[in-house]
Amino acid sequence: MGKVAVGAAVICAAAVAAVAAVVVHRKMREAARWSRAMKIVKQFEEKCATPIGKLKLVADAMTVEMHAGLASEGGSKLKMLISYVDNLPTGNEKGLFYALDVGGTNFRVLRVQLGGKDGGIVNQQFTEVSIPPNLMTGTSDELFDFIVTELANFVAQEGPDFQLTPGMQRELGFTFSFPVMQSSIASGTLLRWTKGFSIDDTVGQDVVAELTKAMDRKGLDMRVTALVNDTVGTLAGGRYADSEVVAAVILGTGSNAAYVERALAIPKWHGLPPKAGEMVINMEWGNFRSSHLPLTEYDHALDADSLNPGEQIYEKVISGMYLGEIVRRVLCRVAEEAAFFGDTVPPKLKVPFILRTPDMSAMHHDTSPDLKVVANKLKDILEISSSSLKMRKLIVALCNIVATRGARVAAAGILGILKKMGRDTIKDGEKQRTVIAVDGGLYEHYIEYQKCLENTVNELLGQNLSDSIELVHANDGSGIGAALLAASHSQYLEAEEP
Repeated sequence: MGKVAVGAAVICAAAVAAVAAVVVHRKMREAARWSRAMKIVKQFEEKCATPIGKLKLVADAMTVEMHAGLASEGGSKLKMLISYVDNLPTGNEKGLFYALDVGGTNFRVLRVQLGGKDGGIVNQQFTEVSIPPNLMTGTSDELFDFIVTELANFVAQEGPDFQLTPGMQRELGFTFSFPVMQSSIASGTLLRWTKGFSIDDTVGQDVVAELTKAMDRKGLDMRVTALVNDTVGTLAGGRYADSEVVAAVILGTGSNAAYVERALAIPKWHGLPPKAGEMVINMEWGNFRSSHLPLTEYDHALDADSLNPGEQIYEKVISGMYLGEIVRRVLCRVAEEAAFFGDTVPPKLKVPFILRTPDMSAMHHDTSPDLKVVANKLKDILEISSSSLKMRKLIVALCNIVATRGARVAAAGILGILKKMGRDTIKDGEKQRTVIAVDGGLYEHYIEYQKCLENTVNELLGQNLSDSIELVHANDGSGIGAALLAASHSQYLEAEEP
């Protein structure tokens, strides 16, 4: 009996030792995996670093490219397009004005009643319409006839709150968010369609002329007085509210900037000098690139896999279309090389663009003690049902790295514009108030990004200057801004001037 007991004890001890060995081995393996995961994220963070010295080099490079783009067509990665807007709203505009905003599969029609000096926007209304898929690949006449029919229906519903001055024609600002070569304030040739549209007989045509012909066919008495880019519209809306607004930045799905330039500083401008001596420039800054940008292997891979490799590099670092995708790509590497989510990589994690920036933002802003929002996003989007708090914290840290880099690099671009305008220094001991209108869902809704952007602009400018430079949220440049530009370029303005 004693021998049996001893034997049983030995077997039991061996079993315990074996179990302990398995547990120790598993813990060692988990520790090794975690160490590898941390190393990947740490290396990524180091490559994303944006010290102030580096950001100032990015700002300088932006300024150099701005000069080159103004000197000649094709002289820079920045197109620096002449907008033909030389008459921004002043706040004195009065009357009823319309805007048509065609930028994708939906379009908007709106009207505003302006009250003149101190009156502001008295009233506004809008409607949104979906474009039937068959019209996106049909003929030019079919598309513009459909748009004008909806526009005419909207005009027919004008109520007593909207008063057209007797004897005047209705005027419209037309936001057309497709590649256009503009030739005057109210004309521009379509270079190519994007966003799923493919209508061959519109390419090479003046889109304002196409819209006007459709109005004539419909019997709608309305004149297009401004063809507008949404970024220029944001600048117009900002200027209407505050006369110190000199630039606008869009930070949404995509990104762009526009600013007011002295006509004499635009060598490629060969027309008559604008009356005010200034011209709004649409930078198309998303296409900026520089060796000083903190790009990583993930950015290079994203670019190579994109529809436009080698293009829009700046936009791919700072805008909402791409931030979530960069997070996904790093997570995918961590899953592959460190078995972060187990021995197999979750299939959904391999799907490009499945992790959208709004989801990334929600995880980044998660303040719950157990990071429940992060857990839910992993489960709902990536079908990862179990995750430890430690894992969720690492994911939040990863979101922070990507958002911080994007916001700080965007801030460097803003400094580049201020440098080009000569507003990055104090002149003659006097501080000049400078306001930049900012719009876009990324800026508006991703609060950590917004705060980081504003703090970095202040950091770059220094304490002496930062309190005279303001970033203000300006809403709906493509709508209200377009209507305001229709007003500031009205055919009746000269007749009203004393």
